[in-house]
Amino acid sequence: MSTPLSDVSGLADWLPSRLAEAAPQVAVVGDVMLDGWFSGRIERFCREAPAPVVDMTKREYAPGGAANTALNLAALGARVRIVGLIGPDDAGRRLRALLQGAGADTSGLVEHEDVLTTTKYRIIGGDQIMLRLDETMDRVPEAAQERLAAAVPTALAGSDAVVVCDYGTGGLGEAVRTVLARHRGGRLLVVDAHDPRLWSGIAPDLVTPNAAEAAALLGMTLDPDTDRAAAVAGQAGKLLESTGAGAAVVTLDKDGSLLMMHDGGTHRTWASPVTEKQASGAGDTYVACLTLARAAGLPLSTSLDLAQAAADVVVHRRGTSVCSTTDLAAHLGTFSDSALDAEELSQAVATERAAGRRIVLTNGCFDVLHRGHTRYLTQAKQLGDVLVVALNSDASARRLKGPDRPINAAADRAGIIAALSCVDYVTVFDTDTPIPLIEAIRPDIYAKGGDYSPEMLEEAAVVEACGGEVCILDYVADHSTTAVVRRIRGSAPTAITNPSPTAGTNPAPAAGADPA
Repeated sequence: MSTPLSDVSGLADWLPSRLAEAAPQVAVVGDVMLDGWFSGRIERFCREAPAPVVDMTKREYAPGGAANTALNLAALGARVRIVGLIGPDDAGRRLRALLQGAGADTSGLVEHEDVLTTTKYRIIGGDQIMLRLDETMDRVPEAAQERLAAAVPTALAGSDAVVVCDYGTGGLGEAVRTVLARHRGGRLLVVDAHDPRLWSGIAPDLVTPNAAEAAALLGMTLDPDTDRAAAVAGQAGKLLESTGAGAAVVTLDKDGSLLMMHDGGTHRTWASPVTEKQASGAGDTYVACLTLARAAGLPLSTSLDLAQAAADVVVHRRGTSVCSTTDLAAHLGTFSDSALDAEELSQAVATERAAGRRIVLTNGCFDVLHRGHTRYLTQAKQLGDVLVVALNSDASARRLKGPDRPINAAADRAGIIAALSCVDYVTVFDTDTPIPLIEAIRPDIYAKGGDYSPEMLEEAAVVEACGGEVCILDYVADHSTTAVVRRIRGSAPTAITNPSPTAGTNPAPAAGADPA
């Protein structure tokens, strides 16, 4: 079931109970590891070599790899079973205890006498990672792989979704793929793999390669200083065909993520990047939240936005961290009072412009948010660097739409629009046209939906006089707030239909919107 999200304050209150109520059973099959973060002070160099001495003050451990994905799923409200290989060593015992302490079912955690638990220990001096010590196996014994495969059917029994976390350590070979294909059934399958082509034979619903993995798969270079999302989008067909997936989500770290579907549909998210280099595992958090949201019945585009928000939470933290349902709700709740007044917006835009960024402005009521809106705003963001959304005030919306509009108050509309990763700033204006706002911030691009033409816009001449450009985006008439309101009120001739929430993908979002 797809639930319309009409205001962010409602979302922040609704999300924990929705996920807790759904509490899907998720099986995580993958390469587990133990992360260590050892920190201390550096005040001298050793006598033996020109190397700093780190006087240790703190040792912290956290599940890593597939175990971190499992931990994030549990923190977000899923019931989790973890399947992975560990050794009869201190790291394996510590990892099992940490997972059990988080509420994960570790009965599928296979301990094998010939296996060494994978560890990644980081040595930190002050605020700088000085060294990382990895302990891995050159080759995982076939007998261990067979025992791992034998644990898969039990973990899948009763599960709503499966996440495969294949980091190339050698544990997830043909034996695991064969068993998973045989026992998968109709469950949602998400594959997060260094080489997702290895899993194409079981036709995953979603694959989630990062930028480096997508580049290797496509045989291309993705320069971080270029438009990587556009480069990947141009190869969507090849990526989907080679992975056998129903849809692909490429995570692009500081550039957010991009969803690609077989029918050409896409959805883009934007990240809130930081310069901090001591964060780890944001990709695991993203995959966990994406899987849980889909398994709980949320539309694919909404699931991506929530996953991006969860990743933004952990990337601002040190170490290998998790995002809980409470963390995510609190993060979304920060957008509930997010509209800038005219002076604040002018200052923000001046700062952005001084940094060389192009300003895009669009406006509308954006009353009951729907897929047409999100598609429209994503297109607007791609026209420049910074997207400003100006909302009609409640009084202005009533003058334009009638006495029964808006459905949602300006503060609520501002909150949910601000929560979209493609939106940078939100403001509210009370005039019938945004001309005073255009004169104040002088946007480089003024974007409107395709139900307009430049000749119809009174403000077009003002935009051009300010040195800007008017850009008309796509429009699909079937996706309008008015139509949604009619359906909600029961006056539409046909009911709303929703695609299957837990398997496969949703149809592509509408190519445009009426920002009513």
